[in-house]
Amino acid sequence: MKMNGAEALVKTLERHGVEYIFGYSGGAAIPIFDALVTTKTKIKLILTRHEQGAAHAADGYARACGKPGVVLVTSGPGAGNTVSGLMTAQMDSVPMIVISGQQIRPMLGLDAFQEADVFNLTMPVTKHNYLVMETNDLPHIVDEAFATATSGRPGPVLIDVPKDVSSGSYTGSLPSKPAIETHVASEPPKKIVAQIADSLKKSKRPVILAGHGVLLARAETALKHVSEQFDIPVTTTLLAKGVIDETHPLSLGMLGMHGTAYANKAILEADLIMNIGSRFDDRIIGDAAVFGKDAKIIHIDIDAAELGKMIMPEIAVQSDAKAFLCALNKTTATAQHKDWLQHLDTYKVEYPLTYETDGKLTQQQMLDEVWRQTFGNAIVATDVGQHQMWAAQFYKTRYANHWITSGGAGTMGFGLPSAIGAQFAKPGKQVVAIVGDGGFQMTLYELATAALHKLPLKIFILNNHYLGMVRQWQELFYDNRLSGVDLEGNPDFVKLAESYGIKGINIEKPSEVKSRVTDALVYSAGPVVVNCEVAKTDNVYPMIPAGRSYDAMLVTAPRTKLEKPIGST
Repeated sequence: MKMNGAEALVKTLERHGVEYIFGYSGGAAIPIFDALVTTKTKIKLILTRHEQGAAHAADGYARACGKPGVVLVTSGPGAGNTVSGLMTAQMDSVPMIVISGQQIRPMLGLDAFQEADVFNLTMPVTKHNYLVMETNDLPHIVDEAFATATSGRPGPVLIDVPKDVSSGSYTGSLPSKPAIETHVASEPPKKIVAQIADSLKKSKRPVILAGHGVLLARAETALKHVSEQFDIPVTTTLLAKGVIDETHPLSLGMLGMHGTAYANKAILEADLIMNIGSRFDDRIIGDAAVFGKDAKIIHIDIDAAELGKMIMPEIAVQSDAKAFLCALNKTTATAQHKDWLQHLDTYKVEYPLTYETDGKLTQQQMLDEVWRQTFGNAIVATDVGQHQMWAAQFYKTRYANHWITSGGAGTMGFGLPSAIGAQFAKPGKQVVAIVGDGGFQMTLYELATAALHKLPLKIFILNNHYLGMVRQWQELFYDNRLSGVDLEGNPDFVKLAESYGIKGINIEKPSEVKSRVTDALVYSAGPVVVNCEVAKTDNVYPMIPAGRSYDAMLVTAPRTKLEKPIGST
């Protein structure tokens, strides 16, 4: 059967079980979009309204179901518009394949129409990338891209395909299965595992710090078994929410800059911190010089480059999180830490996550109510900012892959399109997008995508008419000199939703919250946008100022002026 390169590419994507391609058409990619028709493929094209939206949707898809999200865009600005999405996926180790059209080979380097050096442009924000120069190389490169994106520490891969390559004749044969297969990680050395088990048994105040690597390894069950086997509390990074049920007695919630006070107190007082699958990022460690200064630190990570990069551990193990935890499960060692757990329970009582309405609608109340009415079972996708931190605190995630947010890159505009991708990945699940009015307006055009496909998304806009997190920093550290944070001129979000044919709901008073959240959640005919007119100048606490030690944690608003923080918001 004769076929061109684009058709061979599409058939290879089929072989990898691709369900959806999120994309936006353009001249250099026409042969590939055409092949989605001529091959009669079962792959469904989800036409987004912007390439950034396509990349974030593919990201949300991947985080919700664990399979790589696939993006198809055209050359030049089309590929360039995926850079934020690639950076987001790269920082958070999300498997994604971006296929970009490119000018024909004879025109490369000649500043032809919509030509860009996409290979070098995306090199810093991908795990690997390709410029395909031979049509017959396409299937093998796709196979290799999937293997690279999903093996070891996952990440995004870009394949740049010149138009004459995709439209050229394919003369090779298509294998029935991928030519390159990934392999399960082997167990870590038994001697090291036994040494760590002994350390856990002898410690008096241990803490497990679970990172995104535990989720990526699908090791949530093994983590629960280890925490119960050794009677150790678990705190998670922002990206790892849900790796342990946050209603479990051994869960301390999230740690770090805006983590729970009791998680941070546990880190401050621990005599052993076992970090599994977290890269010890700056939002966790604060002041690296004193982080865990009284604790024995054990670090397990699949990426050897992360071991000793930020914090020097006493024991470092390069291992897949699941392989390590299962090996630890198999040891006969057990432990009891009743006194330590009771001590931490007193902190849970002393420093609960709470809020006061004082007659005003707060973000905390909104999030608490959404959590109560969904029983913590929804897949929650957030944007970036204050609402993200309050959502991390008040929406107790109960299951793995039910929390989707931009961590390392902190990409505003991520929330809505990632929720769309998650809904495609899990069509039978309740998906909730929690966004701020700032981030929402960066990708609000994807409401069209949600409306077109009648996705039952619930989109809660926590609308304080500010870039809230930046405003908070300006208030606390810059003498309240507000600059570039007032979002005067926001549209009427309910009318905006209705212009897309989407149901819109407005909430202005605390008394309206329960009934109108119910109205939104029970509506099943398509998306719902809920505009929540929340208090404008509330601040997120607890808070550890950037670059400061854990003992500098603020649980309430400070009474004295604070020093300017080290690092960004």
